[in-house]
Amino acid sequence: MGETPMSYNSKRTSGAIASLAGQVLQEQAASGIQKQLAAGALSQRSPSRQTGSRLEDIASKVLSSPKYNSVTKALAGSVLAQSNKKR
Repeated sequence: MGETPMSYNSKRTSGAIASLAGQVLQEQAASGIQKQLAAGALSQRSPSRQTGSRLEDIASKVLSSPKYNSVTKALAGSVLAQSNKKR
């Protein structure tokens, strides 16, 4: 068995999270962090896309902080679930 290239991600964003991400990106009142996480989640609908280390750090901080709401945490969880485990 050969190794899978690092740029290939077998995990993909679910339809529910993709829909949520689309709503966040259209919402003018959404925070910059919400929009970054939403864009990251949407980009992961494609198996050739992978979470960058910077976005992984942001998502990790969001999940560990009590100041973020459930929408932001859902997006962060999706982004981290598809992160590169080798990093």
